[in-house]
Amino acid sequence: MRIALPLVLLACLLAPAAASARDMDTWATVNVCDTAKQPDTIGIRASMSGLPKGVKLSMRFRVQYKAADGTWADVEDADSGWRVLGTAKGVPAESGWSFSFARPTNTVMLRGVVRYRWRKGDALPRTAEVVTEGGHRSSAGADPAGYSAANCELGN
Repeated sequence: MRIALPLVLLACLLAPAAASARDMDTWATVNVCDTAKQPDTIGIRASMSGLPKGVKLSMRFRVQYKAADGTWADVEDADSGWRVLGTAKGVPAESGWSFSFARPTNTVMLRGVVRYRWRKGDALPRTAEVVTEGGHRSSAGADPAGYSAANCELGN
């Protein structure tokens, strides 16, 4: 009994740290923004935690624009729908989606929003939503290589 109580207390102290470490695997970034190879295109790359093992992982990519009043609004029809990534294996899972637009007449600021689902049967033990931010290294698709930003400006 003397050993059990300290072990329980230690587990309680470490549990929040372990949970926040898993959350570091869940992020989204703009990895393509109106390049020569991909004009008038925004690419969004995202990562999600691969825990708990065995759950089905899904992502949904959307684009928002910055309105004149400074708020963000959804771009109509800029939604990937739910993309099933497979079964969690204990390591982060990445995916991405690109959206191409007609060249805007005025400059418009865009960002990505990614929703995440961890599904076990009919239950959703965890969901999340993240907006794009810079500073993330994605495994594929960046143009130019290594590009990561919070927003994308189209229509210069």
